Amino acid sequence: MTNLVPIGRALISVSDKTGLIELSRALASYGVELISTGGTSNMLRAAGLKVRDVADVTGFPEMMDGRVKTLHPNIHGALLALRDDDEHLLAMAAHGIEPIDLLISNLYPFEETVAKGADHATCIENIDIGGPAMIRAASKNHKFVTVITDPADYPALLEQMKTQDGATSLAFRQKMALTAYSKTAAYDAAVSGWLADELHEPFPRNRSFAGKFAQGMRYGENPHQRAAFYTDGSRREGVATARQWQGKELSYNNINDTDAAFELVAEFAGQGPAVAIIKHANPCGVSRGATLREAYLKAYACDQTSAFGGIVALNAPLDAETAEEIVKIFTEVVIAPGASEAAKAIFAAKKNLRLLTTAGLPDAKAPGLAFKQVAGGILVQDRDFAGITAADLKVVTKRQPTPAELADLMFAWTVAKHVKSNAIVYVKDAATVGIGAGQMSRVDSTRIAARKAGDMAEALGLDASPTVGSVVASDAFFPFPDGLMTAAEAGATAVIQPGGSMNDDKVIAAADAAGLAMVFTGQRHFRH
Repeated sequence: MTNLVPIGRALISVSDKTGLIELSRALASYGVELISTGGTSNMLRAAGLKVRDVADVTGFPEMMDGRVKTLHPNIHGALLALRDDDEHLLAMAAHGIEPIDLLISNLYPFEETVAKGADHATCIENIDIGGPAMIRAASKNHKFVTVITDPADYPALLEQMKTQDGATSLAFRQKMALTAYSKTAAYDAAVSGWLADELHEPFPRNRSFAGKFAQGMRYGENPHQRAAFYTDGSRREGVATARQWQGKELSYNNINDTDAAFELVAEFAGQGPAVAIIKHANPCGVSRGATLREAYLKAYACDQTSAFGGIVALNAPLDAETAEEIVKIFTEVVIAPGASEAAKAIFAAKKNLRLLTTAGLPDAKAPGLAFKQVAGGILVQDRDFAGITAADLKVVTKRQPTPAELADLMFAWTVAKHVKSNAIVYVKDAATVGIGAGQMSRVDSTRIAARKAGDMAEALGLDASPTVGSVVASDAFFPFPDGLMTAAEAGATAVIQPGGSMNDDKVIAAADAAGLAMVFTGQRHFRH
């Protein structure tokens, strides 16, 4: 198979003109003939470069507002012709088709146009047709043609030409073809996803998912697993948009847990300072407070053992007072919508502590899709962005919850949404005091949460478990009274749960007998 292929003619058709003048001058220095379109050719001429118009190659002018310019046999034949096939060479000679050895194309800025909130017609006009067609043609014929779709690859192209005397190697062309096909696949996924949203059709017959490589990783969830991080182009605030100020590169587990922490604390946007501490994607302490420092200390008091080596997320910019408390134990990552210079200075002394800041909080109510791979397929569902207000609650017991209990019930329900099922969350004074997660039995989750609270009380020298006088949330209904009674024995006085069990009447009767207040939400929050 042919290895080195000299570049004699290049077709340049780009929207992103970053580095284009420098690249074109370098190509011209190798004697490469430049062919270009519209605004790109005007830009190159203004820079003093000799450029041949695509219209001169095709014999047709650009028409229909630029929709038609490169869709012509003189372009696609030049890109697709096999240079070692006599019939292809004869066809080129018969029709006056000259080979194109290099294609530089990076497509109309469709995703950027959508992100700016452009109207439907403008988005449609930013769907590139000729660009993807040329890129796919050049990529298919990478045996002979080099295709570049990202300005980041310009230096590598020029290095190839420098070391290969104006040619490129097959290995390089193969790598660029992979990059190009990935680019057009992601582009088509963005267009189809946008149109699905426009038509309110979240589950079309074929669904494409695309991501842009953000970073490679030493390993995945475990050292024997390969891993990488891709962004999805949604521009939703979170770990993908965060700036890292210090510390080692984020690992697979760091990113997963940091996302879980930030999504949880974002639920309390506009409700005063709030802090969530996460370990293995599960909350081990969540609280609101008058200050971030108070919120952190209350969250930390829930489970100080699990908080060691955890992730801390804040719903307000990190201040020095809170930073001083956080650095007292080993913490993997802290993420917040900003940080003061004083807080950064405090963290600077802890070189292994990663500090991430964002421009804001994730929108907890923003719709979107969540994906999970299974053998032979992908499960797709809406993100769990549902929420409730106090007005949505149905009191089902004889005793009404007090205003203080009601506030804690709402807080507990919000946290339970982010705890792995079966989830049980005890809350007192806007702070978790016991969390039971990921158990096969809801009774076990209830017992574990109460036991951990008791262990923490003993460690802190408290006279009683903090679950005494608390409220409790369950992410799904209590199928039997046993789980409810376990919570009552732990000292809970009020309960929030979805309801909907065949045994609701028995559970309600048990709550009444124990003097509990209980409310139903009519909404479940399984999290597997």
